Amino acid sequence: MFNYVPIKHCKNCGTAVVYRVPDDGDIKQRAVCPACGTIHYENPLNVVGTIPVLGDKVLLCKRNIEPRWGKWTLPAGFMELGETTAEGAARETDEEAGAQYEIGELFAVMNVVRVGQVHLFYRARLLSDIFAPGHETIEARLFTEEEIPWDEIAFRTVREALVRFFEDRRRGSFGVHSVDIQ
Repeated sequence: MFNYVPIKHCKNCGTAVVYRVPDDGDIKQRAVCPACGTIHYENPLNVVGTIPVLGDKVLLCKRNIEPRWGKWTLPAGFMELGETTAEGAARETDEEAGAQYEIGELFAVMNVVRVGQVHLFYRARLLSDIFAPGHETIEARLFTEEEIPWDEIAFRTVREALVRFFEDRRRGSFGVHSVDIQ
């Protein structure tokens, strides 16, 4: 189970909420404001990123932030309001790798229920092997499948995305993968 922090106060009026089944026909307990009646829904966070490729190599970023400082990951992060999933993936690739690329098709949707997240990865084609990583990245580097430091991958979602990417590449056909991470 993930570290769930319940809503304590109404986002509209500031009154302490109560957890109960709303009177609107819902069947789940929700944070309900006893003063203004607002029902607060708690939803998963979206993590968006890319699998940037140049020839037979994939770009990985060495993390300069916690969690998993010093481990390798794909350029990815939390989606922000006002952007599409593809726009968020592009922004994260810019921020973390400083890469020049063309974003491609959606490649994987990974449900990580225990931490309340959904991870979406897009394929991307790198246009250059020159990178300008941002402050969240120690180093951005290209790896062949054989060179990837598998024991130093930061997150299971990244490992799963990479495994499926290389399998699809060997098969010569890319699909969209839906994965539940337990």
